[in-house]
Amino acid sequence: MGAQPHKAHPALVLFALSVGAFAIGTTEFASMSLLPFFARDLHIDAPTAGHAISAYALGVVAGAPVIAAFAARLPRRTLLIGLMAMFAIGNALSALSPSYHWMLLFRFLSGVPHGAYFGVAALVAASLVPIEKRTLAIAKVMSGLTIATVLGVPVANWMGQILGWRSGFFVVSALAVLTMTLVAFYAPRDAGDPKASPMRELGALGKSQVWLTLLTGAIGFGGLFAVYTYVASTMIEVTHVSEAYVPLVLIAFGLGMTLGNLAIAWLADRALNRTVIGVLLWSAAALALFPFMAGNIWSLSLIVFLIGVGGGMGTPLQARLMDVAGDAQTLAAALHHSAFNIANAIGPWLGGLSIAAGYGLVSTGWIGCALSLGGLAIFVIAITLDRRLDLIPAAAE
Repeated sequence: MGAQPHKAHPALVLFALSVGAFAIGTTEFASMSLLPFFARDLHIDAPTAGHAISAYALGVVAGAPVIAAFAARLPRRTLLIGLMAMFAIGNALSALSPSYHWMLLFRFLSGVPHGAYFGVAALVAASLVPIEKRTLAIAKVMSGLTIATVLGVPVANWMGQILGWRSGFFVVSALAVLTMTLVAFYAPRDAGDPKASPMRELGALGKSQVWLTLLTGAIGFGGLFAVYTYVASTMIEVTHVSEAYVPLVLIAFGLGMTLGNLAIAWLADRALNRTVIGVLLWSAAALALFPFMAGNIWSLSLIVFLIGVGGGMGTPLQARLMDVAGDAQTLAAALHHSAFNIANAIGPWLGGLSIAAGYGLVSTGWIGCALSLGGLAIFVIAITLDRRLDLIPAAAE
């Protein structure tokens, strides 16, 4: 008799997937907190260094749909391991960047597997639990990313100050290798979907609700990145505190994001659309207050915490995509992270333009507020069309 496939234990699978999320969260957010250090080392100013953040985000945007469409037939366990291998290599190369232009290339390559990993991980997580608990299961995977903002990012920042910014990217590469090992041991051994094809996956792109949900994330989440990218620079140049305080404020952001991720997922399993609307309003208000609270370390820490809470918006939008994508689940799930990394590109870019135009570092708060309100307007259009077409289940209201 052939070997029987092992029965996956949901808690162990979610833990393995969350370690990968921790690695991704560490590199995504730590690169922002390390921005003043690699800018100094590579002899560029802060707005120019922000292009490295955008390069990573563009790698996510480009990689997610291509990988999801052409790898949809692969067993999800095999795909997750391969994606983490790509991620490990990209971050190791980032640590070895000899110049600004090489840094841009290696950050782009590091971002390529990001969206597909999160998309496939979310589908695996949702498949392990009843549908009424799927948002919380996805949130538990995403908790790896939010915990990274509490632990991984401050540690990487401290290491950047003591050992140099390159050490942070080496640590991320090691975490990716650990994820490969855990996924190999614990992820369910599925056979893949022989009916999957690029054309079937691309069918998601013909659905207006998919596009509107993606646009909500791409615009609405950009506000958080507009502020977060320049928090370290704001603390040094506006709040006038020592660089040693930067990791502590980053911990406050991470605590807010961790709390928001789980609380918002719990609410979304009960009223998905109202939860998304509430989070976008919360984010707009918190970002609008940022310019008024950046002058003092205590008020800055509080507002950064509140902005972090709004970072939990991604999980309910992921669940909504599962409802509206039909058979194209893999591509839609991956595109969700492309959308959020378009936000990761738009936010720092617009924030950088505002700073370069002479409006100051705190002007990123106004940029962020406008982006959150833009995301809210798009989502209101989406749910209005839902009601007209009678597409939305009552539980999502």
